Amino acid sequence: MINQREKNFTVLISLRLWWILMCGLSIGLISPKLSQAQKNITHKQMIWYGLFTTLKFSPTLYYQHEFQERHDINPFEQYQFLIRGHLHYVLGKSGWEASAGSSLFLHEQHNEASATRYTIPELRPHVETAYKQKLSWGMIDHRYRMEFRNFHNINSDNTGLDRGYRFTNFRFRYRFQVTLPLVKSTNDRGLKFKISNELFVNLGKKVGINVFDQNRFFTGFSYDILKNLTFESGYMNLFQEKSNGNFYNRNILRLTVFHTIDLKGKKRPEDPLQK
Repeated sequence: MINQREKNFTVLISLRLWWILMCGLSIGLISPKLSQAQKNITHKQMIWYGLFTTLKFSPTLYYQHEFQERHDINPFEQYQFLIRGHLHYVLGKSGWEASAGSSLFLHEQHNEASATRYTIPELRPHVETAYKQKLSWGMIDHRYRMEFRNFHNINSDNTGLDRGYRFTNFRFRYRFQVTLPLVKSTNDRGLKFKISNELFVNLGKKVGINVFDQNRFFTGFSYDILKNLTFESGYMNLFQEKSNGNFYNRNILRLTVFHTIDLKGKKRPEDPLQK
């Protein structure tokens, strides 16, 4: 029989191998192009705000809704606003779950040639599977998501919107995350440390040189204000390749509130007179 210490050691080795694989994939996709484009990297500082609300219908079914606001710091201006909803089904006690949903993105666009600003909507359905492995010392989370990106058409002068939407490409995302509890009190509140890396890859006939889309590295802390209310803050580095071959390196402060509403029916205490 394998004891708990041996299991934990095996998990730690697997954890290191996964992290090395993620870093290797990211570096392998980025470094060949980066070596040829050192002068084409734009550096930006941003803040992302988020509100995630989870509605629990049963032990196996829940819905999550997101609002996110993203803006640049210097100059202080809006970059993106998004609304996303997705329904999740937990596959028993296996640790796996499946979900599907969609989102509306509003991308701020600035045409410097004509000094015009306008907003480009994007409709982005997605399907997803995730595996959460709970361990004695924390939790490992694998998330696999496929997105279908549909942008609103713009006019030939690039000064505003035209009629209809166009499908541009698929995008595959893989996120590897580790959560470590640091402090836990007796009233179900606690402080946790999170570290994750997510790789984005573009797929489809219309994809040009930027098969690698972006890589997001995140580290931060979350604190349970209440049993069903959590605040998370952390640092994210987002390195992205645009369709023209240029790169963005974004340093981001991410602030997020998670709110859970339990709608599962609770058993009422039995009436002794009805026994």
